[in-house]
Order: sequence, then structure tokens, then C-alpha cells
Amino acid sequence: MFIKDYISKDFPCFSLTDSIESARNTLDDFGYSHIFIKKSHHFYGAIAEDFLYEGEGTLKDLEHQIERFAILEDNNIMDSIRLFYTFNANVIPVINKNEKYLGYITCEDIFQNLSRYPLFSESGAILTVETPTRRYSMTEIANIVESNNSKFYGGFITLMSDEVIQVTIKISNENLSSIDATFDRYDYRIVQKYYSDEKSDLFNDRFGFFQKFIEI
Repeated sequence: MFIKDYISKDFPCFSLTDSIESARNTLDDFGYSHIFIKKSHHFYGAIAEDFLYEGEGTLKDLEHQIERFAILEDNNIMDSIRLFYTFNANVIPVINKNEKYLGYITCEDIFQNLSRYPLFSESGAILTVETPTRRYSMTEIANIVESNNSKFYGGFITLMSDEVIQVTIKISNENLSSIDATFDRYDYRIVQKYYSDEKSDLFNDRFGFFQKFIEI
């Protein structure tokens, strides 16, 4: 799951002396959210597509719009998720420790990889539970689910403060009402759930759950 295993190399890194038109044409061909800029043979930053349609000239004229973000080739793909969300990007530049541009990864690449895992691929129910921070235990949460003969596919923390922690989990469809009751008995508060009872339609859109994961 390392970034270097997912690098594509067919998207160029522009120089400040290149024309805005050439960068815009390339972006139109690829459909990405940003172009990448290099300076003195080192990665310099990215410019969002919107700025490429505001005028002509060279990319030097847009230098003040450059955003500094990239990911190292040795990072885990999970490290890329916050970058996609923070910079509203569908493409992220990959660099080495010397800040040399190596290529890029796309949001689609990461989604396709993550979608192989049960947390995203399995249909099931999703709920967010809240517990005091001092009592937080992912093991206990999983045990509550599994003690009701349901499968625990995974979860992640969606809110953390000194007082409380909220955890969003993905579980299989079995015995949902019993799971609700057991969480209540163990003093967990169910903040959100994507089912109303065991006969209702369950939330099973993988991309929807992935989007929720990205937003953390």
C-alpha cells in the first residue's frame, strides 16, 4: 500500500516559463484538478484548474496561486486521503526526499485499491457511536458487534475531544436491533445510523462510504 506502487508518469510537470495555454490544453486532455510546477529542477507546487482560465501569458503570472502540496513516494496510500480532501484535488504529485517530481496518483487509483477491503466493499450497515474518551476501546466496540453474531468490517474515529470520541463502523446486516440495544446497555450513544430497522434498506454504496471516510 505504498505510494510508489501506484505512481503514473504520463502527466508533465511544467516550468514557470511555459504558457498558460499549453498547461490548460494538457489539463483538458487529462481532466485533472491541478497542474504541477517545477522550479530549478525541484517540485515547486500546484495550480488549480480554475486559475488557468482567467487569462493568458506564462505560468509565472500565476505564481501567486501556487499551492504547496505533494506526497512522498514512501508514504502509505492512506496518507493521501487528507490531501485529496484538503486541496479539493483528484490528483496529487509524488516526490522523493530530494523534492524531485516522480509522477502522480489519482483519487480513482486510491479508491480502486481501498474498495478491495471489506470496510468499503461489503454491503452492510453503518453507524456512528459515541463514548467518553476515557472509556474508548475499539476492541470493545468490535466485541459488541460480534457478540450479536454480526461481522465487524472496520471503523475509524470521526470525532475526538477531551470528553468524547465518535467512531463510525461498518458491520454486516445481521441482528441490527440487538446490536443497537447492546450499545445502549454499554452506555454508548448512537449518533447516526444508516438503517432504521432490520427490514429497511441498508446503506451499501461503497463510494458514499469512501467519501465519508475522506471527509475525516
